[in-house]
Amino acid sequence: MTTLMSRRAGALAVLCAMSLMIVLDSTIVAVAVPDIQRDLGFSDAGVSWVVNGYLIAFAGLLLLAGRLGDLVGAWRVFLAGLGLFTVASLLCGFAPTSGMLVAGRFVQGAGGALAAAVVIGMIVRLFPEPAAQARAMGIYSFTQAGGAAAGFVLGGMLTDALGWPVIFLINVPIGVAVYIAGRRLLPRETGLGLGRGLDVPGAVLITGGLSLGVYAIVRTDVLAGAAALLLSGGFLFRQRAARTPLIPLSILGRRWLLTANAAVILVFATGMGFQFMNALFVQRVMGYDALGTGLAFLPTPIVIGLVSLFVAPRLTGRLGPRPVLIGGLTLLFAGLLLLGRMPVSPSYLADMLPALIVMGLGVGVTVPSIIMLAMAGAAPADTGMVSGLSNTAQQAGGALGLSVLAAVAADRTAARSGLPEAAALHAGYTLAFLVAAGFVLTALLITALALRHAPAAPQPGLPSASEQPVHAPAAEQVRHSMAAEQPGLAPAAEPPGHAATAEQVRHGMAAEQPGLAPAVEPLDHAVAAESLGHASVADQSDLVADPEPVADESRGECVASGRCAAT
Repeated sequence: MTTLMSRRAGALAVLCAMSLMIVLDSTIVAVAVPDIQRDLGFSDAGVSWVVNGYLIAFAGLLLLAGRLGDLVGAWRVFLAGLGLFTVASLLCGFAPTSGMLVAGRFVQGAGGALAAAVVIGMIVRLFPEPAAQARAMGIYSFTQAGGAAAGFVLGGMLTDALGWPVIFLINVPIGVAVYIAGRRLLPRETGLGLGRGLDVPGAVLITGGLSLGVYAIVRTDVLAGAAALLLSGGFLFRQRAARTPLIPLSILGRRWLLTANAAVILVFATGMGFQFMNALFVQRVMGYDALGTGLAFLPTPIVIGLVSLFVAPRLTGRLGPRPVLIGGLTLLFAGLLLLGRMPVSPSYLADMLPALIVMGLGVGVTVPSIIMLAMAGAAPADTGMVSGLSNTAQQAGGALGLSVLAAVAADRTAARSGLPEAAALHAGYTLAFLVAAGFVLTALLITALALRHAPAAPQPGLPSASEQPVHAPAAEQVRHSMAAEQPGLAPAAEPPGHAATAEQVRHGMAAEQPGLAPAVEPLDHAVAAESLGHASVADQSDLVADPEPVADESRGECVASGRCAAT
């Protein structure tokens, strides 16, 4: 078990390191944009493509990348994305022209999408137990917050000391080291096979639709938005008609999945909009420079990191993700109200710092819990797809939040043009904070009213939505199919049409994992928790020489609800 845990911890470190690179890149580049514009001769409109080019490629490919992870193995897609991101970073660092840099940023975004799309799904499979998964999600959120904190400060320091190319070149040695570690530590999942869902026309339609949708948001382009809707509608029609759909409509029709991701969009619209608006408020109203802005904002990511690492996992393991999410959203709402009431000449210590700390507390518990709820009920074979959908919702929410809140602030500032500049800007930014509070309140209502009972994940051995034909096979057909795919595993005899008993399922699992003896328990006990408890071992059979039996089967009732006590 010690060997298994150390390998799982190493794999988590690899996944978090890549996520850290992506977050660092986005924040550092934002700080370096003025220097890039000056050195490469970008126009005011053209320099936005240094950010938008990456964002469009990243968001457009997330869903496809997640599905590819299910089909060919998430570890292959992750390492391919990491390699592409690293090579593109090298190209960006040595880009001699503006056009070359923008092209490199598109490629960098594609690599980031391939890697990021499968990270959450891989974490869920590595740590299927609710308490362990909560801790892993806390560590993942900690790296995100740490990257944001370091990016604001490092961006200014590296750009001032060594020049903007260094912000891209620093990814190269880190990327090489993470790639080597990933080859050694990541579980080698086989995937379903390209023949089970490689729909090329569908892939083109959804990638084009998502890319145009993000472009329409960041550029406020109505025509592009209409084209995005048209392509997305074409994708849905194609999935209904395709023999091997890229994403089965049964998954897109899951009420829980769509509702949870609606909350994800609102949460990340709030988070990204808050970060952007607060940076502008500190610079343009309070008069801080770039480095001072990064230092002023530092308390929020520090609190986020500490809470997500030490507090959120314990609360989620004890209470479940939904109550923790409700508490986190309440804190976010309070923090935004505090920001919205700041005076025209605010004191950092008295007016802003308390709000930043409350925001950090709220984000620290909200992000891990909303991600866990968005992934609830996903079958192991579908986690890449569901993870890609969650990542797409995060990126779309961030772009939407930036666009809406920036427009709100600009309109209110223009309406107060008769006031001194600082007062007019203050009016715009504080209104944007209150609109963001409205986003949070909506997410809070969705969570309280529509996300009441999380769906349980399908039992291992049963087909997922992406594996099922139009008519689900009976239990007898499932067991015969499993026996055919796994020589030596004979279908257990039982009356036709009856569901497999707990004892038979455990014997089947023992046949799949030599040395794992089936435990004895009454036949009417649920086996979902035990199956989940072995999932990480089964998915990582090449990593563990001597699989061990799960020690505690009493957690069966709590896995589906997420209410297991923290261990």
